[in-house]
Amino acid sequence: MILVSDSPMAILSLRSPSSLPLISSSSVSHICSKPFSQLPSSSIAYVPSTRLKSNHSSVSPILRPRVVSARAAADSVIDYREDIGEILGDVSIFTASGQPVQFSDLWDQNDGIAAVVLLRHFGCVCCWELATALKEAKPRFDAAGVKLIAVGVGTPDKARLLATRLPFPMECLYADPERKAYDVLGLYYGLGRTFFNPASKKVLSRFKEIREATKNYTIEATPEDRSSVLQQGGTFVFRGKKLLYGRKDEGTGDHPSLDDVISVCCKTAVA
Repeated sequence: MILVSDSPMAILSLRSPSSLPLISSSSVSHICSKPFSQLPSSSIAYVPSTRLKSNHSSVSPILRPRVVSARAAADSVIDYREDIGEILGDVSIFTASGQPVQFSDLWDQNDGIAAVVLLRHFGCVCCWELATALKEAKPRFDAAGVKLIAVGVGTPDKARLLATRLPFPMECLYADPERKAYDVLGLYYGLGRTFFNPASKKVLSRFKEIREATKNYTIEATPEDRSSVLQQGGTFVFRGKKLLYGRKDEGTGDHPSLDDVISVCCKTAVA
């Protein structure tokens, strides 16, 4: 379910026919306690169905040559390519200040631990809520020796709007205007996923958090390319180039518990 209004709770821009409501997010809990084996069934790595673009056009789709996996409740295994971290490492994005940077430069590619959270876009009201939750959880990531990386769809100037008005630490925020990382990771995209997926109803239980997070919200953070508002996000944990945890958002507002993500990070840090 998606709310449509002219309030910060559910923005509908009328500047172009392709303008759509902006929604997406997650809530925070507080402790590093659940082992990886007890993660909920939704916290799994999904099989991407999109082909790689840009520098990886010669690479086959990310479909099972060798795999990394996370176990679901019914002992089923869903997978990504084993070399997905290396492929992602070649993707170029931008810092919030506008400098180009490759994913491989964002954390130690040998043994560094990184939590990579791909937001929908910088003008999504629920992404402001998720960014607030990440900011509040950052001391826990830091204590576990984990590099927190938040990526959003849009240009660096849009990223800076979120960073300054929320606020959010700019050193953790990156812009992917062409959605290259989203394509490599096979994240969901489209009208149905954005507005009609049952997973999106989770946002209704977080109205208070969204209202609090969007006190300084501005629709100006929305990408100029309005088709970008149909992009969904995802959350991933890497140790070096190895993917340890991957979850694609099923719909708008569908994010994993940060407790679960931090649990994976803590387990990895002591492994």
